[in-house]
Amino acid sequence: MKKVVKFGGSSLASAEQFKKVGNIIRAEESRRYVVPSAPGKRFSADTKVTDMLYQCYETAVSEKDFKAQLDAIQARYQEIIDGLGLPLSLDAEFDVICENFKKKTGEDYAASRGEYLNGIIMATYLGYDFIDATDVIFFDEEGNFDAEKTNDILSKRLENTERAVIPGFYGSMPDGTIKTFSRGGSDLTGSIVAKAAQVDVYENWTDVSGFLIADPRIIQNPKPIEAITYKELRELSYMGATVLHEDAIFPIREEGIPIHIKNTNAPEDAGTLIVEATCRHPKYTITGIAGKQGFASITIEKAMMNSEIGFCRKVLQVFEDNGISIEHMPSGIDTMTVLIHQTEFEEKEQKVLAGIHQAVNPDSIELESDLALIAIVGRGMRSKRGTSGRIFSALAHAHVNVKMIDQGSSELNIVVGVRNHDFENAIQALYDIFVNTRI
Repeated sequence: MKKVVKFGGSSLASAEQFKKVGNIIRAEESRRYVVPSAPGKRFSADTKVTDMLYQCYETAVSEKDFKAQLDAIQARYQEIIDGLGLPLSLDAEFDVICENFKKKTGEDYAASRGEYLNGIIMATYLGYDFIDATDVIFFDEEGNFDAEKTNDILSKRLENTERAVIPGFYGSMPDGTIKTFSRGGSDLTGSIVAKAAQVDVYENWTDVSGFLIADPRIIQNPKPIEAITYKELRELSYMGATVLHEDAIFPIREEGIPIHIKNTNAPEDAGTLIVEATCRHPKYTITGIAGKQGFASITIEKAMMNSEIGFCRKVLQVFEDNGISIEHMPSGIDTMTVLIHQTEFEEKEQKVLAGIHQAVNPDSIELESDLALIAIVGRGMRSKRGTSGRIFSALAHAHVNVKMIDQGSSELNIVVGVRNHDFENAIQALYDIFVNTRI
């Protein structure tokens, strides 16, 4: 068996955490390729090293003295090195970083140094080869990830490398400059390495024991999700479940490589297995509940709308012309409702409304703000009759008024719209009906 293991910032925030990670890696011979993040917070009031680097570079760009800030970053790494008792000096690396900051090499370069330096420490600690991500992760001229070139070069490199550390979060542009993924992009690097190495499992180690059925800030001690499919994960991630960078599934989905979310601080916990498909029956009818607040709805009404060819296209064109993305679009015979992020819409609302009037000449337009969307997701809903009825019953019992319902054709998810002030009450009611009562 062969595994890629990725560790998040909280898992590598201190020497103590590094030792936990070392024990995890050495516990299985199969953990051959390691993708580290930059050191995260050691305690709640601490600052992540990536944020320290951004701040330091901003000072450098302003042509102010940034030495104290850079020294503080080096001290963070030295604390880890000393705690591990490693014969390693990063002085030369920090001299290079200092010169590049003076040259204003770029924000992406600055941010990437967190993973780069942690990768050097990790490789030294484990006795693994160090592979700089700039040599194996590539972006094209437009700054888009170049999957084909990366997979070709990285797979060849790993063929001849028994064990290696590859820093997450960054790669290189065709001209050699450094380019980063979005925040949380180390998850994506781990997925890219897993595909190139054709591993059996991609283990993603973080500070939680996998995905939970609901947000623990709303539900006290929610049950864990033992297994979840890629499709279910996409639905929940879209609605705010953030244990894993949502793009991380794409490089390995076509390879059928499972992702195992594990807890560095509780390695004995089962975690969550993310797979393409599974015969495992979910413990509950639903797999998870997730939601977001801050939506608005625009309901357009026009008699005989359904017989007017191109009506929906014309309405959607107005939103596209104004650069507004659409979240959901439930419709009736003579009505269609468009749900969008309220903050995106507010500054352009009058322009959009005028555009809709000009495009389709509606009988009326109704606006509603301060809405929340909640997704109830689960492969088990396909075989369970009455799921929608139980949702409505639970919400009615909790005195929550449903403003909208939208069910996907895959029968994998049901999205309900409620008022922002009913958001947490609605999630509690849904959790109670599907998990606490096990209906």
